[in-house]
Amino acid sequence: MKFSEIVDQLRPLLSDHYLGPNPEITAIAAIDTATPTTISYIEGAKFAPMVHKTRAKALILPQDTALQAEATAKDIAWMATREPRLLFAQAISLFYRPFRPVTEIHPTAIIDASVQIGQDVHIGAYAVIERGVILGDGACIFPHVVIYPQVNIGSNTILHANCTIHERTQIGENCVIHSGAVIGAEGFGFVPTAEGWYKMEQSGYVVLENGVEVGCNSTIDRPALGETRIGKNTKIDNLVHVGHGCQIGQNCALAGQVGLAGAVKLGNRVILGGQVGIANQAVIGDGVMAGAQSGITSDIEPNQVVLGSPALPHRLFLKASTIYKRLPEMYQTLKKLQKL
Repeated sequence: MKFSEIVDQLRPLLSDHYLGPNPEITAIAAIDTATPTTISYIEGAKFAPMVHKTRAKALILPQDTALQAEATAKDIAWMATREPRLLFAQAISLFYRPFRPVTEIHPTAIIDASVQIGQDVHIGAYAVIERGVILGDGACIFPHVVIYPQVNIGSNTILHANCTIHERTQIGENCVIHSGAVIGAEGFGFVPTAEGWYKMEQSGYVVLENGVEVGCNSTIDRPALGETRIGKNTKIDNLVHVGHGCQIGQNCALAGQVGLAGAVKLGNRVILGGQVGIANQAVIGDGVMAGAQSGITSDIEPNQVVLGSPALPHRLFLKASTIYKRLPEMYQTLKKLQKL
């Protein structure tokens, strides 16, 4: 499609644009691999040198007049916005749509007679859906999905191949559960006795609110009592473990290999980097950001940025890191002082 057509479809987010030669665009590409027929984006001024290096003839730019002037001088068509990454994400959808099968119920699917199936539902080959399950309108169940009894699946929710949804789970509308994820399995509940561990049955519930996405091979556990709840529009990456009884707020983001122990509470808009671990019953306030591999052992007040293990406030961690690098030198100095 012509660049001008892309501009027309993305116009609501635009602040300005320059059509230039109005090139034909056939795909999306990263700035360093772009070709004259692809569109790419530059997020900020620090990437300005890429304007001179790229082969792209169409770019999405930030609201930076100097950067826009450079692109114009090079006769690169561009559109400008306050949120170039968001606009680029929307541009991708013009060229790519995720695979969705045609609406049908495959003859090899095993579906209990009591299952309530909404309109326009797809159920793939060898899916197993037990008694009392409710599937909302437009739900898409890919092959080999297993849904235990008494599960509710909201409208337009997608369950990808080989995920498993255990009993006492409620999944809202417009959710996505990726392959290999397990939602609602038993939490890790064992009571020590003189004879060994006594298993505590996990009789609670798991609730995923609308718009939640769970990555491949992630697990969200069912508690002994009460519920494990994931708030609206929260996004969970691959290989994340959410322990029994956790309460996660709205619009949170948990990167790969995050681990939450039992009864952790996250506020709204919490962002956890890869491999962050949070100890049992810790309370994390709204807007907290934790850097990769942070180990959080206690409560954190809202809107803090923490790093390290044990996690420290961002500025304190940077100071401590600087001192840590100098420990060998400081140790030698201490040895000399001890000899005086």
